[in-house]
Amino acid sequence: MITAKYPPMGWNSWDCYGAAVDEKTVKANADYMAKNLRQYGWEYIVVDIEWYQPTVRTHEYLPFAELVMDKNGRLMPAENRFPSAKDGKGFAPLAEYVHSLGLKFGIHIMRGIPRQAVHEDCPVLGSEFTARQVAEFNDVCEWNPDMYGLNYNCKGAEDYYNSIFKLYAEWGVDFVKVDDIARNNDNEGEIMLIANAIKNSGREMVLSLSPGPAKTSQAEFLKKYANMWRITDDFWDKWELLYAMFERAEAWCNHSGPGHWPDCDMLPIGPINQVYSKDNRTNFTRDEQKTMMSLWCMMRSPLMIGGELNGFDEFTLSLVTNPELLEIEKTTFCAHMLERKEVDGCETITWFAPRVDGTGGYLALFNAGEKPVTISVPLDSIGITAHEAYDIWEKTTEPVDGAVSGVVEKHGVKLVRLK
Repeated sequence: MITAKYPPMGWNSWDCYGAAVDEKTVKANADYMAKNLRQYGWEYIVVDIEWYQPTVRTHEYLPFAELVMDKNGRLMPAENRFPSAKDGKGFAPLAEYVHSLGLKFGIHIMRGIPRQAVHEDCPVLGSEFTARQVAEFNDVCEWNPDMYGLNYNCKGAEDYYNSIFKLYAEWGVDFVKVDDIARNNDNEGEIMLIANAIKNSGREMVLSLSPGPAKTSQAEFLKKYANMWRITDDFWDKWELLYAMFERAEAWCNHSGPGHWPDCDMLPIGPINQVYSKDNRTNFTRDEQKTMMSLWCMMRSPLMIGGELNGFDEFTLSLVTNPELLEIEKTTFCAHMLERKEVDGCETITWFAPRVDGTGGYLALFNAGEKPVTISVPLDSIGITAHEAYDIWEKTTEPVDGAVSGVVEKHGVKLVRLK
């Protein structure tokens, strides 16, 4: 059985709540997904960073705060934020709730071992080593001080990772986002320990690595040991970041396949910016949001929604419930950029993704310029024959006479299925 046969699709708490999400909020988003999104393939509910920190209030980290931890140095949910975790239950009750809705449950972790566990020299469960013996004291994340790195050549480091993933398996975790690891210069040893710990846990879990940019030179290694890995640093609702993603997508698209997916990062749509307000919405225009969704699907990136689901308006909901768009993720292969050129003073970028079943494919015409422009792609440049084109965003069908053409708005896209 392949873990993550298709690109994972879900919701993550970071973009809207930073480090301060709580159980009530997670359940509310799970309820919304089960009611409105599950039938379209959305299934993961992921609790992001510092669920073990009782005093966090925003996206900012409080250095050297006291963390909730068991006697073996394994982090536990803060009960004031996740009350069902009391009596040592951890995330098991919350995972059970998410599973009862027909969804899957995920968590974020930082690589390594808690500083607090090292300072207290906690015994590593099932090991002759202690936390102090397995830690690398000069290996600390530059933006979050909660953890020390692990000496991956030490048997105790393997024991520690086995101990935490055994706990996650007992909780019923289906997805683990491991942070401060995808772009590190010396990350392969620790990634292998984590991948093996998941296998040893006895439970299938998606392994997601962050943040990027990951190195294309490591592509084959990452495809062997991880299910998804970030190809960018944190992605936010800025046109310059979306524009830069075209180059990253071109570099990584040929590495997408069953079980391994280059990750463009979360979708900053709806209410975001880490302090929830129904009025605090994405800065992307509607055309930019369509461009983002189209590019992510064409290169078959995982899709993780960042906004508060219960704050979605009709347009935002339409972005993530377009079945013809979402089926691109499951029905195509070998997506690639066709051409990047200037047309009437605008930079245009075209992509093609053939269908696995041989029935045509998908053509995306992107306008990276600052004014509307007519973009045209002759079908003989793709090497296929088609009689009609279904416009996935406009939901209209038009005949094809040797080329697909259309006026594309500033920062917008025309996305069609060729039949």
